[in-house]
This record gives sequence, C-alpha cells and structure tokens, in this order.
Amino acid sequence: MTVTPYKSSSEGKKKQIRAMFNNIAPKYDFLNHFLSMGIDKIWRKRAIGLLKELEKPEVLDIATGTGDLAIASMKLKPKRIVGLDLSPEMLKVGESKIQKRNLQEVISMVEGDSENMPFKDEEFDAATVAFGVRNFENLNKGLVEINRVLKKGGKFMVLEFSNPSGFPFKQIYGFYSTKILPWWGGLLSKDKAAYTYLPKSVAAFPEGEAFVAELNKAGFESLRVWRQTFGIATIYFARKKAQ
Repeated sequence: MTVTPYKSSSEGKKKQIRAMFNNIAPKYDFLNHFLSMGIDKIWRKRAIGLLKELEKPEVLDIATGTGDLAIASMKLKPKRIVGLDLSPEMLKVGESKIQKRNLQEVISMVEGDSENMPFKDEEFDAATVAFGVRNFENLNKGLVEINRVLKKGGKFMVLEFSNPSGFPFKQIYGFYSTKILPWWGGLLSKDKAAYTYLPKSVAAFPEGEAFVAELNKAGFESLRVWRQTFGIATIYFARKKAQ
C-alpha cells in the first residue's frame, strides 16, 4: 500500500508530495533542524565524507529540497553540483541560500522528476539523496533512473530515516515521531498532514537489507550501510556496477 500525505486527495503520490513540500517550504529548514535538534547536520557531514575520494566531481543531488546537501557537497571541491526537486517553492528557498553564499557558479537548481530526469546517460560522477527516496512514487524506477545518469563506477549515497530497534530508544522515538513531531510540525508549518505522513512513510520504507536488495536490483553494488544515532537514520553507500 502506497503511503501518501493527504488521504482525502485523489491525486497520485508524486503530485501530493509536490504540493506538500510547496506548502511547508517557508518553514522547512527551521523545522528540519529544530525537530531533529540539529543532528541532521551531522548526518549530512558524515554522508558527504563518504565521497571525499572523488576529484572535482560532477554531483547530482536528487530531491534536493532547499539545497542543504548540495551546499554541504561543496566540501568535495566539485566541478559542478545540480540540485533536482519536484517542488518549485523548495527550490526558491534553496536558490536564495545559494546566492547568499555566492555558490551559483557551481550549484544550479533544476525543477524535475527523479523518475524521469532531464540528464544524459552517464553524466555524473556521484548522486546523492537525503530524506527523499521514501517519497519516490515508484522506488525501482527512481533508482534505475539514478543509475542511468551515473558514470560506470559512479558513487551513490542515500541518507534516509529508519526505525530504531533497540529498547528503550525504539519506544521513545516511536512516541516522539507519532505524537510530538506531528503536533509541533503541524503547528509551525500549518500542514499537520505533512508531519503525520513522515513517520508513516518511514515505517513503510524498505530499510536496511531490504533497501540494499532494491539497490542491487537497480544495478548498484552496496559498499556500506551505516546506521546513525541509534538507528533514527541510515546512510547507504553504493556504486554503479560496471556492465
């Protein structure tokens, strides 16, 4: 069963996700850091660190949102970074941040669909996704499309929420994500459905070995699965198989 943000809507997941992020874009950065107590910044730093061996890479950041991971990728001294997202309102926020940092010569933002990207085959050295793959309407189609635009041996990094399994953190996090987070997120963003959707989408996502199997099916070789902060998030690191 596909998890969507708005139960009353008859539109498909992709259109609902676009609408949801357009709605919460003005408060997204604040809520992201506030509700995670800033830990998400540490996760991004670790995730980007896995790509540090690349020399002047061309990087594609999918579901870039407001561009936090794209901006963090500047540590790689890249030749080019392209941020792709469905939501024009999220991209507007991201573009403003990029301009304030004078990064527009390196980072460009493109409105587009992760399952049908406007890029050539084997165009990028690396692809990244932070908190976005669980929002794909068709996970396999999205992963196969990412594989298409990566060069042979290209690196793929995914940072995604997961479910803690150890006592008592599993119970504490379960209460926080289903009770506290929707209340605070809904109050501050004026879109409670967006923050009710978040824990439901995490619960439905095929994490761990199940996601590694999805990567393999899409033509990737898993290099590392790195759980973060008691399992709240997981970093998946893979490369495109040589074919």
